[in-house]
Amino acid sequence: MWKDNKGFTLVELAIVLVIIGLLLGGVLKGQEMIENGKIKNLKNDVQGVTAAYYAYRDRYNALPGDDSNADNRWTTAAAPAATGGNANGLVGDNTWTQCTSALIEPESCTFIHHLRLAGLVTGQPNTSDPVNAYGGVIRAIQNINTTPANTAYVVGLNLCFGNLPSKAAEALDAGFDDGNPATGNVRAALGAGNTTPIAAAPAAYLDPNTYTVCKLL
Repeated sequence: MWKDNKGFTLVELAIVLVIIGLLLGGVLKGQEMIENGKIKNLKNDVQGVTAAYYAYRDRYNALPGDDSNADNRWTTAAAPAATGGNANGLVGDNTWTQCTSALIEPESCTFIHHLRLAGLVTGQPNTSDPVNAYGGVIRAIQNINTTPANTAYVVGLNLCFGNLPSKAAEALDAGFDDGNPATGNVRAALGAGNTTPIAAAPAAYLDPNTYTVCKLL
C-alpha cells in the first residue's frame, strides 16, 4: 500500500526562500543606513566645530584655548573655572592629552571649554572630550613643527576624530580632502581607540583596521 508522504512543494520552498531573501536584504539595508547616518554625523561634527572655531575668532579676536582673556570674560563659570591661554597664536603644542572634565590645561583641552562657554558648541561647559558617533574622541591638537612630515596630522591646528573604522575614516577623508590618509589636509593614524596622530600615516584605509583621523582647521 502507498503511504501519503507529506512535505513542502517547490512553490512553497520558493516562497520561503524569497521571504528569507527579503528579510536579509532589509537587515543589510538597515545596517547600511545606520552606517551612513554615523558618517553623516561625523561630517556634521567637522563642519560644526570648524564653524564654531571661526565664529570664536571673529567674535573675540582670539583662538579658543589660546584666548588670554577667557578667565576674565567668564568669571562666573561653574567648575572647572575658565582658564586663559598664553595668547601666542597656538592652541597648545604637540601634546595628545586625554581631556577630562576637571582639567584646566593644556590649551588643547580648554579649546573645547571656551567654545562651550561661548555657546558655540553643545555639551556641559567643561574640558571633557566630545564623543563622536563611533565612541572616539573629538579633540584639537596643534602640530608645531615648522616643516611638513609624514605624520597623521598637518602642520597647524588639527581637529581629530578617534576610533573610526576604515569605511568611516575613508569617507571623512574623501569628503573633505583626497581620500588618502598620508597626504593633503586630512590624515590618519592607524590604531584602535584614540591613537595619537604623531605616528606615521598609513598608505591606505584597510578593513578591519581602526583609525584616528585629523583635519587641518
